Amino acid sequence: MEKEKHARQWAHGADMIVSQLEAQGVKQVFGIPGAKIDKVFDSLLDSSIRIIPVRHEANAAFMAAAVGRITGKAGVALVTSGPGCSNLITGMATANSEGDPVVALGGAVKRADKAKQVHQSMDTVAMFSPVTKYAVEVNASDAIAEVVSNAFRAAEQGRPGSAFVSLPQDIVDQPATGAILPASNAPMMGSAPDEAIDSVASLIASAKNPVFLLGLMASQQENSTALHQLLEKSHIPVTSTYQAAGAVNQQHFSRFAGRVGLFNNQAGDKLLHLADLIVCIGYSPVEYEPAMWNMGDATLVHIDVLPAYEESHYTPDIELVGSIAGTLTKLASRIEMPLILSPRASEILVDRQRQRDLLDRRGARLNQFALHPLRIVRAMQDIVNSDVTLTVDMGSFHIWIARYLYSFRARQIMISNGQQTMGVALPWAIGAWLVNPERKVVSVSGDGGFLQSSMELETAVRLKANVLHIIWVDNAYNMVAIQEEKKYQRLSGVEFGPVDFKAYADAFGAKGFAVESAETLESTLRAAMDVDGPAVVAIPVDYSDNPLLMGQLHLSQIL
Repeated sequence: MEKEKHARQWAHGADMIVSQLEAQGVKQVFGIPGAKIDKVFDSLLDSSIRIIPVRHEANAAFMAAAVGRITGKAGVALVTSGPGCSNLITGMATANSEGDPVVALGGAVKRADKAKQVHQSMDTVAMFSPVTKYAVEVNASDAIAEVVSNAFRAAEQGRPGSAFVSLPQDIVDQPATGAILPASNAPMMGSAPDEAIDSVASLIASAKNPVFLLGLMASQQENSTALHQLLEKSHIPVTSTYQAAGAVNQQHFSRFAGRVGLFNNQAGDKLLHLADLIVCIGYSPVEYEPAMWNMGDATLVHIDVLPAYEESHYTPDIELVGSIAGTLTKLASRIEMPLILSPRASEILVDRQRQRDLLDRRGARLNQFALHPLRIVRAMQDIVNSDVTLTVDMGSFHIWIARYLYSFRARQIMISNGQQTMGVALPWAIGAWLVNPERKVVSVSGDGGFLQSSMELETAVRLKANVLHIIWVDNAYNMVAIQEEKKYQRLSGVEFGPVDFKAYADAFGAKGFAVESAETLESTLRAAMDVDGPAVVAIPVDYSDNPLLMGQLHLSQIL
């Protein structure tokens, strides 16, 4: 929209807030109303913005985060004061760690009541400041547009993240004067300096065992497109964090060593340990702790929109800061010869391919019941085609999926590994479906994580969201259990009782399914995929091989 030349009078600050959201291109807001913020909800009724009421504020932030990750434009959460804001914090911290742009607007008591002991009075700016990129309270009505506009700029630019705006009730309810600010496009960044790119090209030309380590930012659409050109020219092996899933295209799959994260024992880790040159592209240490993969012997290159956040195990020798896509395009143009793999690197990649082939050929033969994780992953691979988006919760299943389920579309798979937050998968799926309603979304969780956000099944049913949620059922917080068992040889606080998830889903108006034998796994998943609307499948899982995840797991041990 064109910038307004003159300030105008608004009957309520809420009307100005909503107009500023419209100017930012906001399509929907997720939230729960309350007395301190209800005038904004009322003003939304006269706008083009859709209100999505949710069942818990953290899930509002998760849904907004999915919108942000897929579109690059910040999703919006709108909540009331007090516990409305405090419930939001987990979702905002998760979005900030995962690099998902989110703007949250939270109600607050009147400015005159801030020093009083009134109900729902909290210093929310102080609460949100440590877990967001930006946290500001609007303290004058003529600052509404500026504060909201800058929240979007902070959330969307650089490495994206979350931003919080506190809205006192009197600011919301009383008249306001001001002009709406136009949405600003991200500033155009140039590539890193040519001299620095030339230096990295020379390092690549002389390296015996170079490897690319991809992070979240490598999976942005324009960055992944430029990455494909670089991979085609260089033939350099590549590994990625869980958050960069889908950044590597099928043409380079033979030199993709898989994803790394959590436990240091994957093919990608072996390549990183072997490397004499590691080029990190769009990577942040929050995605995979540098101490787990950087042995300190390799030359380290950092390519990102921001300088590296240095720590003892991550001190790059060269930093290429600027447009990632622009830098990768220039770097590709300077690659003169494709890499000839060393025998050891070739052996690692060939073995990784053998394991993939082994899973394809033998995974469906794992017939014990409850089901082996690899049997479920193999069946999921058949339904998660290129037109399906997959959202993954946190738990033991998350490691099996991250390691063995592949994808060739950037941001096709959403995985959390920053805060490792439970309960994200279903709300993420709802947000992802709202962005692309024609695209089926599959979400997956354990039975523990599912019940942390399963109330949003009602939201999915109300929206008629075409979402299939898969629950891996074992009646325990199993990812914690395997770590407790390794450390203490006994378990504490990880077991809970069973739930009839088919009946549970049916009670919400979703379509419930339960896998009752190994032979019915694939047919049940296909039937659930055919449902036009929310569906839930419960699959009993046998996690007895989980301890192998922490060691040097080779699929030939299982298959």
